[in-house]
Amino acid sequence: MATHRVERVAAQLRQEISQIIIRDLKDPRVTMASISDVKLSPDLRNATVKVSVLGEPEQQEAAVEGLRHARGFIRREIGARLTNLRFAPELRFELDRGIAYSVRVSQLLREVIEQNPPANG
Repeated sequence: MATHRVERVAAQLRQEISQIIIRDLKDPRVTMASISDVKLSPDLRNATVKVSVLGEPEQQEAAVEGLRHARGFIRREIGARLTNLRFAPELRFELDRGIAYSVRVSQLLREVIEQNPPANG
């Protein structure tokens, strides 16, 4: 039963952090950032927020750094918005490299198929 609540709160956090980034955060570094996943500890005190960012690696790191810089503001906003929590969780932002990895694998597969076209017969 507790895991269901953790999943529900993680989904709420993902939605609220996304809204804060879109509407309230004025840092130009995080304009292309989106929240791909939120992992919440069982006691709801710590949240690891996976961030997906389009662009070059320098832009990706700058966006994550901008979110880390705004961590206090985002946490305060979450505390005000999520009244079902006694306290806002401590946030840790990490770059989600999963999407970039998927794009790279797709690119490699396309190259292999172009070099070795399938035989139609």
